[in-house]
Amino acid sequence: MGVRNRWLTAYAVVVYAFLFAPIVILILFSFNDSRRNFAWRGFTLDWYPRLFANQDLLDSLSRTVEVAIVAVLGATILGTLLGLGLTRLKQRTRGSAEALLLLPMVTPEIIMGISLLLFFAQLFGAQGSLAQIAIAHIMFCISYVAVVVRARAAGLDPELEEAGRDLGASAWGAFRFVTLPLLVPGILAGAMLAFALSFDDLVVTTFNAGVGSSTLPLYIYSKIRFGVTPEINAISTIIVAVTAILILVAWRVGGLRSRSAGVGAGG
Repeated sequence: MGVRNRWLTAYAVVVYAFLFAPIVILILFSFNDSRRNFAWRGFTLDWYPRLFANQDLLDSLSRTVEVAIVAVLGATILGTLLGLGLTRLKQRTRGSAEALLLLPMVTPEIIMGISLLLFFAQLFGAQGSLAQIAIAHIMFCISYVAVVVRARAAGLDPELEEAGRDLGASAWGAFRFVTLPLLVPGILAGAMLAFALSFDDLVVTTFNAGVGSSTLPLYIYSKIRFGVTPEINAISTIIVAVTAILILVAWRVGGLRSRSAGVGAGG
């Protein structure tokens, strides 16, 4: 048993090293005192002040956050209702509905981007804008939110909502004060997933972007075609750092909530 555990530990270390080595190299070269990343020439912090002085990059970041917020709000509301509705469908119709729900998730992004481009162009004559990007992101994020919320809703006891109705609550009151609070962890998880998908999407955004609607992934892609610079590494490092902090905060909050629940149950 001990030998097996050592081999599993070694295997896990190799896998994590393989996954995180590119990120570590990216972070390291964001401090490289050279315009090109082919060789290390010394340590410097100059790229970070230059990054915050780059107005084009800051504008693209601002547009990316705006689109992501709109996409999260729209996809979370629609995906939550869809996920909750799927759990209450009859068994005969649930299978086909779930198959349609998974279709946007398994469809290649380039197909999704082209189809959305044709949809907006043929029906609305749109030529690309932030609004078009936001709607496109909502459309492909809905499925992800619905799947997460459906998994959460499937584990809920339906008798809890029925008990609320028996105690005099209306249908809306039972949903608001019983079902919705129980769905909050799934809703938050779906919202965070939607934000991540929207924030770093490139393919779908490329087909739906227009003049003046370039997001951060499009900006980075346009720059790396001429070579990756420490400036690009710097913005990537900041994104990795912010993501790591958010994950740590979520983990700590989740741990504190679990402890509180355990103490409450024990009391």
